[in-house]
Amino acid sequence: MQFGIFYEHQLPRPWDDDAEHRLLKQALEQVELADHLGIDYAWEVEHHFLEEYSHSSAPEVFLAACSQRTRRIRLGHGIVLMPTAYNHPARVAERIATLDLISDGRVEWGTGSSSSRAELEAFAIDPAQKQAMWEENARETARMMCSTPYPGYQGQHFSMPARNVIPKPLQKPHPPLWLACSNRETIRVAARNGMGALTFAFVDPENARFWVEEYYETFEKACVPIGRAVNPNVAMVTGLMCHPDSREAVARGAEGFRFFGYALSHFYINGSHAPGRFNLWEDFQQHAPKEYVPTGGIGSPEQVRENLEKFEAMGVDQVIFVQQAGNNRHEHICASLELFADQVMPAFAQRHPQQAAAKAERLAPAVERALGQIPPLSSTLEIPPLHSYPVLARLAGEAEPDTAAGDDMVSAISGRPG
Repeated sequence: MQFGIFYEHQLPRPWDDDAEHRLLKQALEQVELADHLGIDYAWEVEHHFLEEYSHSSAPEVFLAACSQRTRRIRLGHGIVLMPTAYNHPARVAERIATLDLISDGRVEWGTGSSSSRAELEAFAIDPAQKQAMWEENARETARMMCSTPYPGYQGQHFSMPARNVIPKPLQKPHPPLWLACSNRETIRVAARNGMGALTFAFVDPENARFWVEEYYETFEKACVPIGRAVNPNVAMVTGLMCHPDSREAVARGAEGFRFFGYALSHFYINGSHAPGRFNLWEDFQQHAPKEYVPTGGIGSPEQVRENLEKFEAMGVDQVIFVQQAGNNRHEHICASLELFADQVMPAFAQRHPQQAAAKAERLAPAVERALGQIPPLSSTLEIPPLHSYPVLARLAGEAEPDTAAGDDMVSAISGRPG
């Protein structure tokens, strides 16, 4: 089993003028430390307008900064919002490929559609259509990354003429694909499409067993890849705050993890929010339950190890830790990572290669069958030339547009008349 760290960039009120700057700089330091300690993945969300809960609206920028401060840790979009109004498929392909190149091929490409009213309505996205938008755009974005040229597409939610989308990613045919999963139905969707499952349901190990079994059963029987490769993996999210004294671990980490869940529920399930006015942290302080029993990665090294071994036994491939949550302190986050890497992680890392090899052998027939479902990319398409506007006007017998400024520039650069 492998491990990742997860960022929403949470920032409870009140805010001072330097709060967001300090938050991002500390997160970069934490990712750099995680890379040094041998943590396998750093995941970054994309959210818009979810104040206090997530100030991570440009994950591609943050992950690009991480790429230059790290050497081995995988850099995960967890997730890119795929409906076109959020991100045009060609822009996603360009950004993912560029990040993959500058990180030396370390990108994980998580996808999803979002489900908060604050985001969907601001970008004029019909909630009833968002799943179809995700599917169409994720499929076409993957094709863009490995088609030279991309032949174009006329779809229900996205259309584009033939273009060669550049650059191409370092990982071929494209970085590993993941889908955000919040229930067992989306687990099956991920498996059917050959995508890794990024599960955000905070299930306990016993329930995790059913999710994992359902995922791999579906993958082996019904996978038709949405991309040009498959990524059979299940990752689950939990909290982390590790300290030699379990009571101190709870004191340092439990409130932040509770705020994470409270804020999520506020924006997605039962909250009423006045943008720029509502104080979510104050509301949490007034209404959140105070009781907390150490679970997941919050506790002493012995407790954390025991809890994580249960996930490992259930077949979970990766556990992703929420640490930067609520008002959890930067120095506590770093100390927790260091203790976890020193006293908990080594045994898992030692077992992982053998477990990964056994899994690959077990899934080899299913992977081969799934890859056989991917239709070949056509290399014989007739691509019409794309004329510049003046040429187009001449071909149509129309008056040419006024391009004097452009002609002067061409003459100056090329040394020939415009």
